Amino acid sequence: MLITHQGNSQVKDNKIDLLVQQYEQFIIFEDESIDSAFARFNTIITSLKALDEGYSSKNYVRKFLRALHPKWRAKVTTIEESKDLTSLSLDELIENLKVHEMIIKKVSKIVKEKVERKSLALMAKKESSDEECLTSGSEDERSTPWRCGDRIILIGDCPKPPQDKKPRAFVRGSWIVIIGEES
Repeated sequence: MLITHQGNSQVKDNKIDLLVQQYEQFIIFEDESIDSAFARFNTIITSLKALDEGYSSKNYVRKFLRALHPKWRAKVTTIEESKDLTSLSLDELIENLKVHEMIIKKVSKIVKEKVERKSLALMAKKESSDEECLTSGSEDERSTPWRCGDRIILIGDCPKPPQDKKPRAFVRGSWIVIIGEES
């Protein structure tokens, strides 16, 4: 029955070689959850154990820590400095990492919400500024032609022009005085 389940010794050795290679090359991707990574890792180590080719528990812990994406470096260093890795179980490590993962997600969500609020505030400020530009000044002032780069536009259609009456052109995002032209 053992031969039926594991195959002959050559098949078993090939399976072990493949699993050892998967174990040695195991990495955790940046956007991969700890649960998902652990499921993949556990499949490899369980299969190795089934073929009588397991590693020690401390090797599993060290391997999993080394396999984490570089964004986890600070947490890995903290664990290495604060825990005795020879007595830390893989399950305890996984639980510790899952708690940290939840904290990272919560902080990320808060930061994302702040960025969205700031973006909305900037958009509202820009719309208010645009309306101010279109409504400031008398009707004659707003219909005064201005040179904006290569184009002539009405002052009321441009980004907030200067208040004085000097001839200007809007070039590369700012107003410049046109020398040699009279107002």
